[in-house]
Amino acid sequence: MELAQRVQTLTPSSTLAITAKAKDLKKQGFDVIGLGAGEPDFNTPEYIMAGAQQAMNNGLTKYTPAGGIAELKLAIIDKFQKDNGLSYNDKQIIVTNGAKHALYTLFQVILNKEDEVIIPSPYWVSYPEQVKLAEGNPVILPAAENNNFKITPKQLEEAITAKTKAVIINSPSNPTGLMYSKEELAALGEVCLRHNIIIVSDEIYEKLIYTTKEHVSIASISDELYNQTIIINGVSKSHAMTGWRIGYAAGNEKIIKAMTNLASHSTSNPTSIAQYGALAAYTKDPGDISLEYQKIFAERLDAFYKLIQDIPGMECIKPEGAFYLFPNAIKAAEMNGFATVDEWVAALLEEEKVALVPGSGFGSPDNVRLSYALSTEELTEAANRIHRFVLNHK
Repeated sequence: MELAQRVQTLTPSSTLAITAKAKDLKKQGFDVIGLGAGEPDFNTPEYIMAGAQQAMNNGLTKYTPAGGIAELKLAIIDKFQKDNGLSYNDKQIIVTNGAKHALYTLFQVILNKEDEVIIPSPYWVSYPEQVKLAEGNPVILPAAENNNFKITPKQLEEAITAKTKAVIINSPSNPTGLMYSKEELAALGEVCLRHNIIIVSDEIYEKLIYTTKEHVSIASISDELYNQTIIINGVSKSHAMTGWRIGYAAGNEKIIKAMTNLASHSTSNPTSIAQYGALAAYTKDPGDISLEYQKIFAERLDAFYKLIQDIPGMECIKPEGAFYLFPNAIKAAEMNGFATVDEWVAALLEEEKVALVPGSGFGSPDNVRLSYALSTEELTEAANRIHRFVLNHK
């Protein structure tokens, strides 16, 4: 039985694959430290779970509108106004089954066959695959490591063709943790406006920033960029709600309506209970839970970054946001007698039981992604094991 061509070219998610392998080894009794997970290690806050429980008690367990409940849309509108200085109406918002579903649905409604989407590399692993599933062509645009993994306006200009439909901007970035400044975003935006290119702004990590720089949404820079941008966001990272699967998109009414129509035929609606949990996340926070997470991650970053920097052959730009390090490990791999970083990562997992995600899955084969969404003790032990591995194989 032959599968559809659209799925035959898909590459499995390297992050989910390495996480699954680490869990399997743990089940076998091995002391594995997994640095692959892209999720906070905290449980969802009690006030959010209480909001979901109250919804269940009140019988709010039925179908909802395909684009999300009205109350949650209003809470998201308030969030955009407060955090980003952006004004949207409810017709410009769709609530989805996670930010990943928002991206998937967006590409399905804006791309025709062979339309091109420019994707800066390193990239989140699902961007190219989702574009391919919409019969579009992902155009990978390498961002130089010596430019903090950021593309330039000149690069963007040269990558644009008559078939270019959109460009993805992810700031803070997964996997690098680097951010674009307002000036950098404005310069990239000028290129997009000149060529009438849709800007897909993935802002899922906006609440996890560890410098004096502020997150800037490209849509907030000018009215023109506001009209050209679709923002993708969600509560997964900011409120430790990865399993709840609530994301959203904001932007052009015509695009959001098309996304909502498609969602009505693909998922019916996001889970009702999870939507009420997300509503509590945005309206019932007793303090600012994301600030607490931000402080914890900042402390972990400082400690873990120093330990990784001390490992021979590992070179790393200090991230500004998210919860990943993305060191260049090719020198360490070659020093240890491996031809590729992928081989080095596999041997490290086998010998020291530390699971990293190879950078090849992010379009950057000389790097590795290390999540620091673990306790400081686990991170210290992981760094010590990696250090030991490198020294033992010199």
